[in-house]
Amino acid sequence: MTVPPPAIGLANTTYAVRGKLRDGLTTTAELAALLTVDATPTGDDLDAARALRDAFRAAAAALAEGEAPAPGDLAVINATTAAAPHWRELTPALTTRDARTGPPVAAALAALAEDAITLLTEGHVRVCGRKECVLLFVKDHPRREWCSPGCGNKVRAARHYEKVKGL
Repeated sequence: MTVPPPAIGLANTTYAVRGKLRDGLTTTAELAALLTVDATPTGDDLDAARALRDAFRAAAAALAEGEAPAPGDLAVINATTAAAPHWRELTPALTTRDARTGPPVAAALAALAEDAITLLTEGHVRVCGRKECVLLFVKDHPRREWCSPGCGNKVRAARHYEKVKGL
């Protein structure tokens, strides 16, 4: 299985356990682990990360339903991207490197927001097809319907159980 894009990792810090939503992004330490930055995130950074996560999840869910994302969700994503402008620089070895302005945490969140923009515009972000699951995934195969093989197995097992029970 491939590693999900960074924005999907952020979005999936909201998950369900036995039908109840859980938040996997409740402390600045959890945010620091997610972003892998050398700076210590603040409470404001945590709020910004949660706002980005929620806006991306809402926009992806709207697109999955064939609807337009809410303007407020798009505004949060765009504001996060604008917080740390990005450009490419040419090195003496004639390679490129990415450069950003702003504090390290804001730059990391801006990179996540740019990743979210790319995923939303490509149209491959989906919500897991299992009713009890709330995770997002990138549909990288035409037949993929679930966030993981585990969710697919649970759906198939439930479908089989209903078929057998009905006999």
